[in-house]
Amino acid sequence: MEDKANPGKKLIIEVEGQKYLRLPIKTHVITSDDNIINVAEKYAFPRLKDGDYLFISERVVAISQGRAFPIAELKPSFWAKLLSKFVYKSPYGIGLGSTWTMELALREAGLPRILLGVLASAVTKPFGIRGVFYRVVGKNISAIDGPCSYTMPPYNKYAKLAPKDPDKVARQIKKEINAQVVIIDANDLGVNILGRSDAELDTKWAEAVFKDNPLGQTDECTPLCIVRQI
Repeated sequence: MEDKANPGKKLIIEVEGQKYLRLPIKTHVITSDDNIINVAEKYAFPRLKDGDYLFISERVVAISQGRAFPIAELKPSFWAKLLSKFVYKSPYGIGLGSTWTMELALREAGLPRILLGVLASAVTKPFGIRGVFYRVVGKNISAIDGPCSYTMPPYNKYAKLAPKDPDKVARQIKKEINAQVVIIDANDLGVNILGRSDAELDTKWAEAVFKDNPLGQTDECTPLCIVRQI
């Protein structure tokens, strides 16, 4: 199989003087009927070498856990409609900027914690301090996302939560494929490590090696990526 980068991306990146190959792995469209361990075994395991890392998009982990919901079935509350109006709408992901994703955030974290996060953000923003809302709310609320221009069908009509127990999932996958696993939330604005198969795995390194999001951000259908030192 040919090593090929996604459009507009590159296969090789240099981090602290060391070069790494990032090999996107194409899969079928993952659904809640899939087991993410089986997906990793089927598509990534045959291509792994000693010392490789497997990076997995948090989106497909969440989808496989049944944590993606048709927006037609979500009934946003008054608070979801109100609070979503004040969220910045990024072209790289809808985040909490829709009534559907805000509704999921409220269900996951609860209204008191969301309001506390809003208050903390409002107090600290004038001082140039960003990201306080998500630090206060926790529960990987930053990984909640919904339909936007690049979302593949059928998930262009879904909103989703962050994956549940991502560290545990990463460890389970590592046990089956014998490689370190990183569950990652990456887009063209930034990178967030949600799960690691080893607590000592360097998150700063993982963020740096994925800083340009080699998985792509449209319809590439490459939710897995092997990272190999070269």
